[in-house]
Amino acid sequence: MIFNSYVFWAFYALVLFLYWRLPHRAQNRLLLVASYVFYGYWDWRFLSLLAISTLIDYYVSHAICRQPDQRVRRRLLVFSIVANLGILGYFKYAGFFVREFADLLEMLGFQANLPVLNIVLPVGISFYTFQTMAYTIDVYRGVTKPAASLLDFALFVAFFPQLVAGPIERSSRLLPQLIGPRSLRSGDFAEGLYHILIGLLKKVVIADNLAPIVERVFSTPTAELTSADVLIGVYAFAFQIYGDFSGYSSIAQGTAKWLGIDLSYNFKMPYFSRSPSEFWRRWHITLSQWLRDYLYIPLGGNRCGVRRTYINLTLTMLLGGLWHGAAWTFVIWGAWHGLLLVAYRLVGMEKFEGHTSAWVAALQMVLMFHLVCIGWLFFRAESFDQAIGMIATLATAPALTDYAIYGAAMIVFFAGPLMIYEWYVYRSGDMLLALRRPAWQRCAAYGYCLVMLLVFPPLVQQVFIYFQF
Repeated sequence: MIFNSYVFWAFYALVLFLYWRLPHRAQNRLLLVASYVFYGYWDWRFLSLLAISTLIDYYVSHAICRQPDQRVRRRLLVFSIVANLGILGYFKYAGFFVREFADLLEMLGFQANLPVLNIVLPVGISFYTFQTMAYTIDVYRGVTKPAASLLDFALFVAFFPQLVAGPIERSSRLLPQLIGPRSLRSGDFAEGLYHILIGLLKKVVIADNLAPIVERVFSTPTAELTSADVLIGVYAFAFQIYGDFSGYSSIAQGTAKWLGIDLSYNFKMPYFSRSPSEFWRRWHITLSQWLRDYLYIPLGGNRCGVRRTYINLTLTMLLGGLWHGAAWTFVIWGAWHGLLLVAYRLVGMEKFEGHTSAWVAALQMVLMFHLVCIGWLFFRAESFDQAIGMIATLATAPALTDYAIYGAAMIVFFAGPLMIYEWYVYRSGDMLLALRRPAWQRCAAYGYCLVMLLVFPPLVQQVFIYFQF
């Protein structure tokens, strides 16, 4: 059940119809049941993992709060972290490490007869695991109080709009909204509609229509590609993954808004960033903040000298890459972004943010976009060898092909209008700029979204990319 399916919207309409006819506590019960139905529709067997994670962190958080002995509190926290990471590690990384260990043994001349682990990855496990871990750590730090009701906490973990691909919400932001009564405030319907329409445009029109271009380029043997083919394939993937993931986040915001709940922004025009640090303040914001607060700062952040700061940045991005998947390409993608963060600090380019002419700012944006695209090449590649081969092809003499021209035209046609709109949003700093415009402009924008959705549906519906993480 996904946001771009009729099944989901029928399900959501039924929930919405019942929701606003119930008192607050009954609303939470309905949302919890709906969230488990939503998750179980994909594979009911993994509902037990969701429940186990919920129960562990609910009871551990209460035990931490009641316990005066700091050593016992720390042990309880370690138990929660180990339990959560153990579940995540088994389902997401066990097969990868077994394969890598077998390859290492064979390289050393040993016969490796290790079992092949074909483990199904539960959808969204990385997202809700990080959300529950952050909750327990915050209780331990005294930042938040444990939820008094298991029902409220279970809903905090399983809230269906953001369950399977974020945003990764903090307990201090989402829990109070679930605990207290809610109402549909003035402007909530209009804001929710805006988020849903622009999210569907990003996902269904942009991401899904660019997906065949990406698939063709990355499934073609590298020797048969020209530099222009590779470049267009990488550009197409840059806008595909942005439309896909930010589209999900926007739809999650909109569906939650119609339930009277505010979710965090997960994207803020990332392709207009001028430095790596700005990019990570604009791309997958809730993960970036999670890595900063629960990994980078505990490692020492920038408080232990320049050399240690660079090590901490690199380690944080390496683990951020590994969070995305059990493959060396993701690790290299994380390492690349760690390298960019360090390199920009070394040359002092960070200080130019917001203090340069328009032309210099534009050049910085173009440079940063292409540096990000190099990372996307590794992120999308099926293997390290394919990524290196495609980079080598990029270094060859330009050779424009008919397919590259076609691909470029499709990128401009589908992604161009969104980028123009986001440029105005970026300049204004107002994420709801469209809602401040005159009625005729809003009608024109919404009409454009509806026409594109009706006239240019993708030939094949694509599953959300971040469901695999």
